[in-house]
Amino acid sequence: MSAPQIPEQATEQATEAAEPATEQATEQTQDTPVLATARRARTASAELAPAPRATRDAALLAVADALLARTDEIVAANAEDVAAARAAGTPASVVDRLTLTPERIAGIASDVRDVIALPDPVGQVQRGSTLPNGLELRQVRVPLGVVGIIYEARPNVTVDAAALCLKSGNAVLLRGSSSARASNTALVAVLRDAVASAGLPADAVQLVPGESRESVKELMRARGLVDVLIPRGGASLIRTVVQESTVPVIETGTGNCHVYVDESADIDTALAILVNSKAQRPSVCNAAETVLVHAGIAADFLPRALTALAEAGVTVHGDAAWQATGEGVVPATDEDWGCEYLSYDIAAAVVPSLDAAVEHIRTWTSGHTEAIVTQDTSAARRFTTLVDSAAVMVNASTRFTDGAQFGFGAEIGISTQKLHARGPMGLPELTSTKYVVTGDGHIRP
Repeated sequence: MSAPQIPEQATEQATEAAEPATEQATEQTQDTPVLATARRARTASAELAPAPRATRDAALLAVADALLARTDEIVAANAEDVAAARAAGTPASVVDRLTLTPERIAGIASDVRDVIALPDPVGQVQRGSTLPNGLELRQVRVPLGVVGIIYEARPNVTVDAAALCLKSGNAVLLRGSSSARASNTALVAVLRDAVASAGLPADAVQLVPGESRESVKELMRARGLVDVLIPRGGASLIRTVVQESTVPVIETGTGNCHVYVDESADIDTALAILVNSKAQRPSVCNAAETVLVHAGIAADFLPRALTALAEAGVTVHGDAAWQATGEGVVPATDEDWGCEYLSYDIAAAVVPSLDAAVEHIRTWTSGHTEAIVTQDTSAARRFTTLVDSAAVMVNASTRFTDGAQFGFGAEIGISTQKLHARGPMGLPELTSTKYVVTGDGHIRP
C-alpha cells in the first residue's frame, strides 16, 4: 500500500495554469466584471475605514443574527454543493470541510460575536514621541483597504474573512472555489443584507464574479485596486497565488505538523495529545501528520500508541521500529514524511534524540505547528528554541493553533511566512500603520 496523496481539491487548482500577466488589470481600458467588483470594493473601503467602531460592531451583530435567522436557506444551498461534491467522488476530508450544518452555522455566528468583543485595532497608537524639534510623532494602525481572499471548499472562511475585515475596516473580495459556489452565494447575500442594514455599504463584502481561471488571474493582477491577497488552501493553490500575483500576498501555509514524544514524557499524556492532534479533526491544517518518538521511551509507548491510534481509526505509516511493534503498519517512505494527509493517516518514526527529532522536523516541516510532550523543562526549552515554526506547543495538542483558540476570534488564515504576520492572523494582522506628524508651523532648515 503506497502513501496517500494530498487530496485533489476540486476547483482549488483553478489557478494552476495561470500564465504571466501581459498587462496589469488597472491598465485595461474597459472594466471586466472582476475589475468592476474591485472598484466597488475600493469605493466601499473609503466609506468603511473611517466608520466608528460602534457602526462596524452593529454590522457584525446584524451578521450574527442573520446567520441564525437564515440558517435553513444557507443549509439548503450548501446541500447542493455537498451533493455535487459527493457525486464527483470528492475525498471525504474535502466534503467534511465543505459541509455546513445548523450546529456549524451556530458556531460561525458565535465566532462573529466573539469578534465584536475584541479590541478595535484601527486607530491604536503603536508608538509616539515628541522629537527634539517639537514635532509630535505618532504611528497609528489603519485598515489595509481592500483584501482579497482566494480559498478552497470551506464556506466558513466566507464569514470568518468578512467578519474580521469588517471589524478592521477593510472591504473584502471573496473568491471561493466553484465547489462551494451555492454556499458562498447564500452566505454573501446574508452578509450584504446585514451590513447594509447597519448603514455600511453592502459592497464592503462581495463575491468575485466568475468561476473560470481567468477571473482568479484578474484578481491576482488587480494591483492598485486590491491591496493584499490572502490564499487559503492546498499547497498548489498557495504556490500559484504567490508566484503569479502582482498584488502583494500574505502567504498562508499547509500543515505538515509534528508531535514529538520525548524520553521523559508521561505516556498517558502523550497518548491523549497524539490522538487529539491527529484524530479530533483530521481534515484541517493544524492536525498532526507525523509523530516522532524518542528511542528511550519507544518500547513502552509504541504498543499503546498503535492501539490508541487504531481505535481512533488512524492508519500508521511507520519506520522499521513501528513496523516491528505491531501488524497493520504501512512502511513509510519520504513521501509520507512530507505529506499533509488531511485524513486518518499519520507518519511515524523513532528517533535517537531530541536533536534528531528537530533535524527531522527541519527537513520535512511546512513551518506550521510542532509539539513536544515532555516532563523535562530543559528539553522543552531546547525544542522551542531550535524549532522554527509559526507555533510550537509544549504538552498541548497541535489543534490549538487556531485564531479562536488563541483568543483572536475567527482567523483570516494561518501564516507560515515571516514578514508582517506569522501564525493565526487576527485583527492586528489586517491593519497597516501610518505616521501622523503634528507640528506648529515647522519647516525643515
